[in-house]
Amino acid sequence: MAPVIDLRDVVKEYPSGAGRVRALNGVSLEVMHGEFVAVVGRSGCGKSTLLNMITGIDRPTGGRVTVAGTEISRLPERQMARWRGENVGVIFQFFQLLPTLSVIENVMLPMDFAGRGSADERRARATHLLELVEMSDQADKLPLSTSGGQQQRVAIARALANDPPLLVADEPTGNLDSTTAEAVFRLFGELVEAGKTVVMVTHDIDLAARTRRTIRMLDGRIVGDDGSDRSRDLAGRAVVEPAPAVHAPASALSAG
Repeated sequence: MAPVIDLRDVVKEYPSGAGRVRALNGVSLEVMHGEFVAVVGRSGCGKSTLLNMITGIDRPTGGRVTVAGTEISRLPERQMARWRGENVGVIFQFFQLLPTLSVIENVMLPMDFAGRGSADERRARATHLLELVEMSDQADKLPLSTSGGQQQRVAIARALANDPPLLVADEPTGNLDSTTAEAVFRLFGELVEAGKTVVMVTHDIDLAARTRRTIRMLDGRIVGDDGSDRSRDLAGRAVVEPAPAVHAPASALSAG
């Protein structure tokens, strides 16, 4: 079975006043379908740069990045946005919801960009996703009229809009209280059980310890890979084939 993420000797350098800074230094990583992976390390170690490589937000200086069967490190820029919209759902620490669009319009946006279905079909799917994250009663509100926890739920619904196989989250609980952070984390677990692959950067060591696999980074390198047993799912059950990509219930999101 091919990995959903396959990085080979990835290097990323940035220019600076003191010369070139190497943010990633020969990183190789495989993530299989249905894994829940936490990426940890102190600030500046390369965690966010790693996510930028996986999502195609940035390009490597050297090496190869293959995600969902596509070598995105060589993908032309004009094709990257469409590829990302179909294959990766990105969840940000600061939500990145458009403040002038309603909650439901924010969830519809990736489908609008991808040209998926009719306007009525897109609205129906967005309504369904908001029901999953228990935000359907807030559908017509502007994001800033909802709480931080509610905005993160909307961001998760938006990330699921085009039913991507991979969810990538950069500090998704960093601005949430502990109760809401726990609810968001449990939702990620439910999505993994339903067949999604989740890669999450976090400073919360306690949450990271509860994932099946934890990647530790230091100075642009992977220095630890704990629990990389690819034969087991989040609950420890044996996995032979990836689970079908169905939508998980949002029962975990009862707080926040």
